[in-house]
Amino acid sequence: MVLSIVKREFEEATMSTVKEAARSIVDNLPEQATWDDLMYELYVKQKIEAGLEATAEGCTVPHKEVEAKLLVRKSQ
Repeated sequence: MVLSIVKREFEEATMSTVKEAARSIVDNLPEQATWDDLMYELYVKQKIEAGLEATAEGCTVPHKEVEAKLLVRKSQ
């Protein structure tokens, strides 16, 4: 549920305000949602947006590079 909501939000309005994004998350929560559910949704949305921004800025490490580093550590 979280990823689909965040993905939809990102696609619909990449430049939406925080208030608009929060309203949309609240509107998409089930009626029986708890405060913890809301906080989790907001946390995940923020982390995904930070990751997408880092990717857009080229601040990521290619999978093959990470894999190679881990294999070197494992063999030591």
